[in-house]
Amino acid sequence: MRQYELTVIFPLEEDLSKAGRETVLADLSAQGAEIVKTDEVGDRDLAYEIKKRRRGRYVLFTLKAEPAKIAALDKAFKLNANLLRYLFVNIEE
Repeated sequence: MRQYELTVIFPLEEDLSKAGRETVLADLSAQGAEIVKTDEVGDRDLAYEIKKRRRGRYVLFTLKAEPAKIAALDKAFKLNANLLRYLFVNIEE
């Protein structure tokens, strides 16, 4: 298993961000990813407008997963309407 950082930007609306977060956690557990740490970064301005929004709620997940499962997670996150953006970064040891 490799270690990854997953940064996710959710909408500021409480119901949308909560639903998006629950979906992300469900997708991660369905693919067998082990969440090591979760950091709430907070609400921040976006560099540019995304889906007609100027601000977003940032959450940083540190997780362990198989490289093949990241592609499946990428597909699932593209279908999630409650995510503004996300990024997987491989952490080199």
